[in-house]
Amino acid sequence: MSSSIPPSPAVPGTLQQALDVAWLQQALAPVIGHTTITAVESVEVIRTVATKVRFRVVHGAGATALCLKGFLDVDAATAAGGATMIREADFYRVLAPQLPMRLADCIVQLVDREARQGVIVMRDLVAGGARMCDARTPFSVDDVAATLAELAALHAGSAALADAPWITHRVAAMATRPHLDRAAIQALLDGPRSRGVPAPTCNAGRLLAALHALAQHDSQRPHALLHGDCHAGNVFMTEAGPGFLDWQLIQRGGWALDVAYHINALLPVEVAAQEERRLLQHYRQCARGLGAAVPGDDDAFVQYRQSVVYGYYLWAITRRVEPALIELCSQRLGMAVARLDSYRLLGVQDV
Repeated sequence: MSSSIPPSPAVPGTLQQALDVAWLQQALAPVIGHTTITAVESVEVIRTVATKVRFRVVHGAGATALCLKGFLDVDAATAAGGATMIREADFYRVLAPQLPMRLADCIVQLVDREARQGVIVMRDLVAGGARMCDARTPFSVDDVAATLAELAALHAGSAALADAPWITHRVAAMATRPHLDRAAIQALLDGPRSRGVPAPTCNAGRLLAALHALAQHDSQRPHALLHGDCHAGNVFMTEAGPGFLDWQLIQRGGWALDVAYHINALLPVEVAAQEERRLLQHYRQCARGLGAAVPGDDDAFVQYRQSVVYGYYLWAITRRVEPALIELCSQRLGMAVARLDSYRLLGVQDV
């Protein structure tokens, strides 16, 4: 007598499909077992590039609060980025169990590799008492020290890279194939996101040249397992401490790509300038304590100064986020690039 494995449900392409009772009954079988879903209640829908929907399913065993993330109701151009959802699903399926980090409990990871789409379902952190952050969240220096300890734990887990060729050096790919051309980036930098940032820093040609130079430098450095997009909107706070969400840009690269981005995206410009040396030392102590190799003070600061260009580039091209958040992150990171003299340190002249 042979047994068959039931097929995985299809990856939904719309919010309506994602909240369909029949689809959820099949997708959530590993969680709710054979109990019947009697109702689905949408709690909150957050649309940026990917869509996150918080919802409750009512079933025979009670009610379960969940959050689903995927590329839902998007046009063809946006759907082309769906491979990043496969990367995030693979992160939770393959890597998350190996990492000593505070992470969301991701209970379902579905991928369609042929269609290059994926979806994940997590237990709802907000319903569990966590607080979601964004760039307006008032992080203390101690808060950032705690989030840097989480990044150190991630970077120290880089042995997993040996068995994960799908985790690539994305900064090199970005430098070779920028998301937008120079004129499009300049049009964005000519807007409110550059308010207060020195004009030479807001030159798209210089930014692209700096990104290319950074990629070359970074290719020669030891590579760690990186989050890749560790701004405040991807941080959650619990009573036990902070954690990170949104692993679509997981990548390999130098530790400073994460750390320089993180410090300067979370803290006001003047606080970052005053505290970055102490925070860098704290990060390096945490990473060293977990067995990671870290550079000395001077080399670490050079890598930090160069690497902040990466975070600035990401926010220079960001469009589908609340404008106030784009402006705050881009201004903080742009001011950091200017303050740290990153372009000159990367050998970039006027373009």
